[in-house]
Order: sequence, then structure tokens, then C-alpha cells
Amino acid sequence: MADGDKASYSDTVLYNVLSKEKKLRRRLPWYYAPSFLLLWVVLFYAIVLPLFYRLPDRITIADEPLKPGEFVAERAQKVLYEFDRIGPKVVGSIANEVTTVAFLLNEVEKIRGEMRSDLFDLEVDVQQPTGTYVVGTMTSIYQGIQNVVAKLSTKSSNSSSYLLINSHFDSKPGSPGTGDDGTMVVVMLEVLRLMSISEDKFEHPLVFLFNGAEENPLQASHGFITQHKWAANCKAVINLEVGGSGGRDILFQSGPNNPWLVKYYKQHSKHPFASTLAEEIFQFGILPSDTDFRIFRDYGNIPGLDIAQFSNGYVYHTKFDSFDVVPGRSVQSTGENVLSLVRAFANASELYNTKEHSAGHAVFFDFLGLFFVTYTEKTGIILNYCFAVLSILLVGCSLWRMGYVSEISVGRISIAFVIIFGLHLLGCLLCISLPLIMALLYDIGDRTLNYYSNNWLVIGLYICPAIIGLVLPSTLYHSFKPNKKLSHSYQIYIGLHAHCVVLAFLAIFLTAIGLRIPYMCIISLVLYIGSLLINLISTLHDRGYYWVLTVQLIQLFQYVYFCYLFYIFLVIFFPAMGRNRDSVNPDMLIALICAVGTFFALGFVVPLINMFRWSTIILIGLGVVTFIFSMISISEVGFPYRAKTSVMRVNFLQTRRMFYEHDGSLSVDDSGYYFDYQDRRALRPLQDYSVNLTGLSSIKTPCDEYVMCGIPCFWSSWCRGLSSAAWLPREQEVDIPGILELNLLNTSLLESGKSKRFEFELAGPPHMGLYIRPLEGVAVEDWSFIRTMLDKPEKYSAPYQIYLSYGVDNSPFKFHIDFAKSDGDFDEPIFELGVVGHYVSKDFERDATTLKFIADLPEFAYTMEWPSLFKRYIF
Repeated sequence: MADGDKASYSDTVLYNVLSKEKKLRRRLPWYYAPSFLLLWVVLFYAIVLPLFYRLPDRITIADEPLKPGEFVAERAQKVLYEFDRIGPKVVGSIANEVTTVAFLLNEVEKIRGEMRSDLFDLEVDVQQPTGTYVVGTMTSIYQGIQNVVAKLSTKSSNSSSYLLINSHFDSKPGSPGTGDDGTMVVVMLEVLRLMSISEDKFEHPLVFLFNGAEENPLQASHGFITQHKWAANCKAVINLEVGGSGGRDILFQSGPNNPWLVKYYKQHSKHPFASTLAEEIFQFGILPSDTDFRIFRDYGNIPGLDIAQFSNGYVYHTKFDSFDVVPGRSVQSTGENVLSLVRAFANASELYNTKEHSAGHAVFFDFLGLFFVTYTEKTGIILNYCFAVLSILLVGCSLWRMGYVSEISVGRISIAFVIIFGLHLLGCLLCISLPLIMALLYDIGDRTLNYYSNNWLVIGLYICPAIIGLVLPSTLYHSFKPNKKLSHSYQIYIGLHAHCVVLAFLAIFLTAIGLRIPYMCIISLVLYIGSLLINLISTLHDRGYYWVLTVQLIQLFQYVYFCYLFYIFLVIFFPAMGRNRDSVNPDMLIALICAVGTFFALGFVVPLINMFRWSTIILIGLGVVTFIFSMISISEVGFPYRAKTSVMRVNFLQTRRMFYEHDGSLSVDDSGYYFDYQDRRALRPLQDYSVNLTGLSSIKTPCDEYVMCGIPCFWSSWCRGLSSAAWLPREQEVDIPGILELNLLNTSLLESGKSKRFEFELAGPPHMGLYIRPLEGVAVEDWSFIRTMLDKPEKYSAPYQIYLSYGVDNSPFKFHIDFAKSDGDFDEPIFELGVVGHYVSKDFERDATTLKFIADLPEFAYTMEWPSLFKRYIF
């Protein structure tokens, strides 16, 4: 070969080598990036939302002959309309204790008239229990509250195992409770009717509990499960709740243990909607709510299912929870689910002895409502560890393959993986922290809850920053320090492998600490390693960016599932943040949900931004979106509240305080408004309106001068939240529309000579409270209440809160308290006793000054209020 030919050959080889290297580093044109990002947005609106809000068509009475035995929503709605007309149903009110009880009994008697009396027996009982238990940090005492209980059984059945179905008919003050929980009341009535007219016999008797004191809180379920004649036979429960109005009903608690219950749900629920994640979040206490399910579980040892509707939580516990906001299709959906479950459980052999089937918790979830998956916790642990290890091994195989094809040593490939893995870990940290930083900045600027009425704002405020954080470190690396020896497609693939390994380690860690939520990691891992196996076997793994097609086609399933899952929690928590008190920044939780949702839904998607040229420009574009949304959020669009649809909750008590000293003299007699703040903004949004807030001051805690700060806090959550409360004095004395009388019946020195008993009688409205604080050197030795708080001083301390309520039995409460003092000197002050009367229902009138104060509030403010009288004594 001539020298010229040699030179030409060398140039050709050099050209080919350089061309190959350039091809390896080649990225896709930048203008494909917007279409790529838009695809995922379109998928959310085209697939996720329609499936999330999918509901069956309502069945009407006219349709019934063509659909025998099916749930008829129209009939249930007719009953619901009458239920709504009764109005608010507060414990102790005429509406709750007389009108609603009579209404329910009448509806049950109508069912008796239709019943197949040759096949079934129907027994009805109105229970009026009296009892006590500890809830939160208070002792709850109830007297003569009411339960309407119906038992339907097959005449030929010998089973002593009953299925309990529960809902409540009482409501919060001012709310008709048509959604919470009237919807479930009428669903139960229609299910009772259908079971009683059916030609199909069933094995186990059905107990339908319409309880009249759930909002009180949870007293009626406690009265039933601890005292009713049928309670001991109830072996499983279906508890029905509503946390808003409408939508689908979600299974959010199961068990404890008894995974067969969830299997039955899988087999028989017509519209499955459930999540283990929802169960663990609820049981962590993050959501400011509770249900009767806990009472049945803790006091009756009854396993079961806790099911609730949760859409439109803005109307929850307000006057807007009325008939016109309850969709008929939601009633149909829930009715069909409950009817099918009742039919299944009524013939379940497991009901004979549920303890034999107690085999750990269940992991469960539905996929877009299309199908349902469940397996035992033990199986979940095995799956979690196996798929985590398998994922790491397959990533190792892929890295070896990259080195073999690229003729790069395994060591160099490993170094590249470690670098990219470290960058991805940093990206995961930024994905979580950037939205939280945004939430912190909004809180510092007193701009929380901007998304409250316009939920779409979270896209720019929290989701875009999460996306930017997740991909920023790797984007900067690929843009400014590319690996020239490894193809760009392989480098992107390694980024996805890094996310896979993060998920594997996360699954191992969460499983090791005993959680069931690693199923989310396993869903991601199964889908990813499935695509990886296909690519390895088909050689798409080594053909440029062709592996992306397989990965992203399979990732569609992961994306839509996790968007669907985390959208559930946004729908639940958006309105809940308006009643989460002012002590915690609510935006932090919303930001965290958005960040974690982005991590799971887009963890294998957003790193692909680096396939395109000018990927840093794409991130800058996302930053611009965040800036635009931020500007919108601080405008009027971001003002949280809207009249009727998403109101500002203002809870206050018009209070008269009368403080008596040890000698019987009256040292304080004043009036004012006690505000229990409901959200982070407190009353600041009202300052620009005509309502007079002059003199408003926060409650200073701890309070040494008066027991419970001299504030008539209602339940334990109110009393624990006194730092989130305020007092507004008023000149006009509050008119108290009823009596509150405390009489000291007797005092006696006990045998030891160092203890003294005080015996009292208390009479007043259906809701009252006692605050007991022994003075220095004195201890409560015993009392006539349940001893739980005294026996656990490490958990409960003075001042002790006792909550008293009654339904139809208004006889005075008699109680005694024994105080011990080491020196036996009882001639000096021994203890402070606060006595509170709450005149909650509309049976008690509000005075003219209060009505004017309410009228001066802006339209977007909704009040839950009542008069209260606080008397403080020193004995």
C-alpha cells in the first residue's frame, strides 16, 4: 500500500471512530420534548380522571321490574330527602332524639310491611344506653343516648353469628348531615328492604345499627358494642361513613387481621376502590377524623371493613351538606357495593369463628377500579424482599451487558453507575425538599391554602418543583460533564437503573420496619424489571434508544396507577386542610403528597428529559411555569375561600364566664367569644371586613391562673389545641338559654384521715364538661368516673377533662371525687373545678348580639357556634 493510500485509510478509520462516538452521544431534537411532557398530562386527563370519577347509572323505581333484586338509588334518595328535611340532628336535640328516631322506626315498619314474613323475622329495638370510656385525653360519659337497631334473620337459620352493619344518624351542629351520614343511613335501609323481600335465604342474621351519637364522639357505638343484647353475637362489621358528599366509596380500613374479609371484598364488591396506603395513613392519625370502626375494634374485638365516601369534603360538617349535593349515582355505587357485601358475608362460613381465620393483616389495592389485588401481609413480605433482590440482580446483568457491548470494563461501568446513582439520590432528596421549601415560603408569607379552592395550582407550586428536583442533578451532569466513552442512551438507562435500585432499597427498609406500603415499590419494580427483561432478551437493550419504547409502554401502567392513587389523597386532604387547626402548616402535607406522588408516578419518566438536546432549557421552562403559578397564587385567584363551595370554617362559642373564689365571692363575670381556630390563617382573612375583632387575643398557655385557661373547650382535641385558640371580649353579657347547676351534696373525711370526698350533683344542657385540677400538694385519689386516667398518670395528667352528654335521659349527674393530702389539712383550698354548659343545638336560641356578629361575617365564612357558660369554683 502506498503512503498516500495508508494516509487515506487512516483518515477513514479516524472518521468512522469519531462518527461512531458522535452517534453514541447523539440526543434527540429538543422540539420533541414538549410533546413528550404533554403526553403524560393528556394521559392524566384522558384516563386517570374519567376512571377515578366513574360511577354506575342510577337505577330508578321504574327500572326495578327489569332489574329485580338490585339496589334502587331513587328509592333511597326519596328517603334521604325526608331525612334532609329534619335538619341538624345534634345529640340531645328534639330533632335527633324524637323526630329522627321516629322517622327511622317508621321506615323500618314500612319495610316490615313488604317483608317476606314466611321466610324472615325482623326485630327492632330502641336502645338507650348509659356508659363511659376514655377517648383522646378526656373521659366521655353518656346517658340515655339512642340507637335504633334492626335484626333481620332467616326463620330456618340456627346461626348465632351476626353481621353488623353500622352508620350514624346524628350530625354536627348546624349541619343536616345528609351526606355524613344520611347517605349511609338510607343505603342501609334500602339494603335491609332488599334482603327482607328476597326469595334467597341467608345463613347469618343481619344487625342494622343506626346509631344516634357518633359525632359526640363515638358514644352510641360504644353503648351498643358494650351493652346491647345482640352485640356479643356480632362477629364482623361493615362500618359506613361519609367524609364529604358523593363520589365513590373507598375501603380504607380492614381487619384487624382476618384477611378473608378483604378477599370477600375482592370477590363481591361491584366497584372496588381500596388502598392499604389509605389504611396506614388513616391509622397514623394524619387525617383529623375518626370512625365507629375503632370502637367496634377496640371494645368489641370485632374485625370488619371501614368504608367511606370522601369526595367534596368542603361541605363536611357544614350546613351545605344537604340533599342537593348528594349525587344519585354515588348512592347507587355505594348501595351496590354494600348490598353485594352484605349478601356475601351473610353466608360466609368464616363468620362462625373469625378467630380461626385471623392470619395477619392484608395488603390490598385496586387498579383504577378495574380489578382488585389482595394478599396476606406475610406473602407481601416475601414478595417485597424477592422482587427487591431480583431487581438489583437484573440491574447488575444490564450493567454487565453494557460493558460487554461497549467494550468498557465492568469497573468503569460500575464507577459510572455509582456516580449516576449518587446524583439520582440527590435528585430524590431535591424532589421531596423543593416542594416542602415552597410550602415553607408560603407559610412565612402567610399565604397558605392557596390551592384550597383552585386545586390545579399545585401543578405549578409543588409538582413542577418536584420534577425539577428529581432530574436536575443528572441533567447538569449530562450537560456539562458527559461520559464520552459510554453511549448517551446507556447513560440514560443507567439513570433509570439507579431509580430501580432506590426503590429496591426503599422496599427492603419499609418492609423491615413493619409497614405494608412497600407494595407501591413492588408495583414499580415488577413493571420495570419486566420491561428490562424484554429489552435484554430482544436485544433492544443495545440498539440505541429503542429500549425506551418498551420501558415507557409498560410505564404507562405505573404512571396512571400512581396518579390515580395519589389523586385520592389530594381529593381527601385538600378540604381537610381547612379544618386542620392553625398549629401546623397544611401546605407541608400537600407538598409532600405531590412530591411523593411525583417520585412514584414519574420516577422512570422524567429522567428521559435528558434524551433531548437542551434539556436544561426544559427545566428552565418548568421553572417558568412554577413562577407563573406562584404569581397567580398570590393574586385573588389564590384566596382560599369561596362562599358555599369551599368556605372558611369559623368555630366559636359565645361564652359567659363566672369565676368563684374559695370564699364564694364572684371574682370574674365577663362575656366574649372563644374561637377554636380551624386553619392556618386563623381569623386574619376577616380583618378586611366589617366584623369587629377589636380586642382579639390568643389564649396564653400554660395557664396557671384558671383551670383550663378559663376557656370552655369542648372535646379533648379542643382542649389540647388551646394554643390555637383566641378570646374576643364583648361588652354585652351573653344570654345563657338554659340552666347549669352544680350542687355540693356532701363532704366527708375518709378513714385514712388524709383523704376527703366531695359529692356533687350536676344538672344542665345535653352537653356539659368538668375540668378538675388539684392544687399544690393535693392529688386525686379516686372518683366515681372510670379510673383509666387515674391509673395511667404517665399518660393523663391534671387538669382532667370529663365530658358529659345525654339524649333522652336528662336526670342530673351525680358524682364524687376523693382528694388526698399528705398532711391531712383540708381547711385550705383543695382543688379547682370548672363546670361548663354547652347549649349546642338550635333548640337553644342565640342572643341578638351574637346574631349580628354572625351577620357581619363575610359570605365565605361558615360558623359552627353555640352559647356556653363556664363556672369556676375553688373548694
